[in-house]
Amino acid sequence: MEFSLLGPIAVTTGSGELSLGPAKRRSVLALLLLQPNTTVPLEQLIDSLWEDEPPEHARTVVQGHVSRLRATLAEGGAQTYGIELTTHGSAYLLRLPEELIDAHRFGELVTLARPEAAPADAVPLLREALGLWRGPALTGTVTSPPFAAAAHALEERRLTAVEALGRAHGTLGEHEQAAAILYSAAVNHPLREGLIAELMRALFRTGRQSDALEWFHRTRRLLNEELGVDPGERLRGAYEEILRAEAAGGGRKAAQPAAGAHRTGDDSQGAPAFHVKHGPGGPLPAQSTGTADGSDTKGTSTDSPDGARDGARSGSGSGPGSGRAATAPRLLPRAPARFLGREAQLGYLTEVLTDRTTGESPLAVVAGPAGVGKTACAVQWAHLYASAFPDGQLFADLRGFGEGDEAPPAEVLRDFLLALGTPPERVPGSAQAASALFRSLVAERRLLVVLDNARSSAQVRPLLPGGAHCATVVTSRSRLDGLVATDWARPVGLQALGHEEGAALLGAMLGPDRVAEDPAAARELVDLCEGLPLALRAAAAQLTARPRWRLARLAAALRDERRRLALLSAEDTGMAAALRMSVARLSADDARLLRALATSADGHLNASVAAALAGYDQERTQDGLDRLAEMHLVDEEATDVYTISTLTQLFARDERGEGGKGGAEERGAGDEGEGRR
Repeated sequence: MEFSLLGPIAVTTGSGELSLGPAKRRSVLALLLLQPNTTVPLEQLIDSLWEDEPPEHARTVVQGHVSRLRATLAEGGAQTYGIELTTHGSAYLLRLPEELIDAHRFGELVTLARPEAAPADAVPLLREALGLWRGPALTGTVTSPPFAAAAHALEERRLTAVEALGRAHGTLGEHEQAAAILYSAAVNHPLREGLIAELMRALFRTGRQSDALEWFHRTRRLLNEELGVDPGERLRGAYEEILRAEAAGGGRKAAQPAAGAHRTGDDSQGAPAFHVKHGPGGPLPAQSTGTADGSDTKGTSTDSPDGARDGARSGSGSGPGSGRAATAPRLLPRAPARFLGREAQLGYLTEVLTDRTTGESPLAVVAGPAGVGKTACAVQWAHLYASAFPDGQLFADLRGFGEGDEAPPAEVLRDFLLALGTPPERVPGSAQAASALFRSLVAERRLLVVLDNARSSAQVRPLLPGGAHCATVVTSRSRLDGLVATDWARPVGLQALGHEEGAALLGAMLGPDRVAEDPAAARELVDLCEGLPLALRAAAAQLTARPRWRLARLAAALRDERRRLALLSAEDTGMAAALRMSVARLSADDARLLRALATSADGHLNASVAAALAGYDQERTQDGLDRLAEMHLVDEEATDVYTISTLTQLFARDERGEGGKGGAEERGAGDEGEGRR
């Protein structure tokens, strides 16, 4: 006979599982099993079974459940196993060999394991211990605070065992196994800093430093949004350890290709190889023949922009970047999945950022409305041309449009300086001094800096490198006209996808056959999503979760404007959340003007109509329209001709954004997934 607490409450014998009856009876058994061979007072049972005031006949109910449990155990042959449920005055005692309880066996196995001292022995012990779990602890008991606390305590023990198993694999050098084990636990417990810290180290030691750093930034945002706190010492320590190790070129075990795996491109640079084709906007990175828009970059590099060939030599050639490739920081997030199109914009980025004829550090600003794919475009280009910057690629989310405060320049500069190998004690405390040190360190390097999600030009300026061999890409929902004026930034505007590109993105996400069976519905979906990649990806997620739905069914549902924003959301990302972050940065006057514009029947209006709708004078209205256009919340199609998109109208009509609660809960969503603005 075996008793299970690590999952659904159960009693199993050689002939099968015993029928335990209703939840309160299972709860009585669970409480007795949590305190085996110990008398449990009747009052404790009553307090645990009823969260509110117990009924007058509570004692009788508990006595009845104990009586039925005693009979059930007897029928299962309890006496044979030395099991006895007895009454001691107003208390009960379940006497049994404790090794019959799965939670007891779990504890013994974990105690025997010594992940650091004897990792080879610890791995099978911990795997056996974790194998006893069949689901959330104490499943099937009543939902009262005592049982919730007991389940939480057991779950804490399980997570401690998971962390120990990860450390054991890490001690053995089995970092891939460690990362796989820690990952699933981290997904389910995103605020457990010790677990995330161990996962970050494991990912880094497999060569996945971008993923490791992305976990830190994701957890930092969650801690700020949900608890209002900064990362603790363990999480911050892991982050700084990775930055220092990456800068020093040590401390990690590079990921080894699996047997039979085929590697292409420039392995020495850690970046994908690419072909270059030429078009009207200059050199364009050629897309592969797959459905992914540039995410498949396999091939042999036959040509490259200025410096790319030198970068592919691992710093062995002459020039300012030589000799540094082996220790260069690689902080880019992972390349965007299923990226499509944008050839003209990618080509213009290449023309601007690889131009060595001006003697200046090139700067590009990728701007556009929420959901249009600015981060994806910038990161895609950065991955394609990483080898043109052999001294490294730096990346920072400036949090200009997010729930919490924007990233202060001093914080970003500290991360950059640590990544470049500056000892922590030598990082200046002021942003001005840190900015000067940063420019000095990179003055002669070939370095790419990607500054994502900027709010203002003032936030960006201290982070700009000064060397002519460095290049910077900034993404923002604002045009950042200040950078254009003072730093000769080249604007790269992103617009919505057309019908063909939008349908291709749906095909890349869902499979071409599913889109091809109803091209008219695919075209309508692109229209209803206004060609925004984020909206199209959210729509594809809805269809992926509903494989029996035809495209026409989702299109019909999206025609209902009351449901559209909710349907264009997918868990923690979506159009409502993205728009919320843009509107949150508006002044009260501009937010009121936007709500007034949302009442326009067709979304087309001029300054006079806008003034009438908002109740503002002409000058105040014109200034507000200019600011909304700068933020890409309205579009100035021609002189004094403004349009507001339907999705923006739907959101602005409800300033609380309730349309997005279907899956985008109060978080600053990116344009193409988390952080993809």
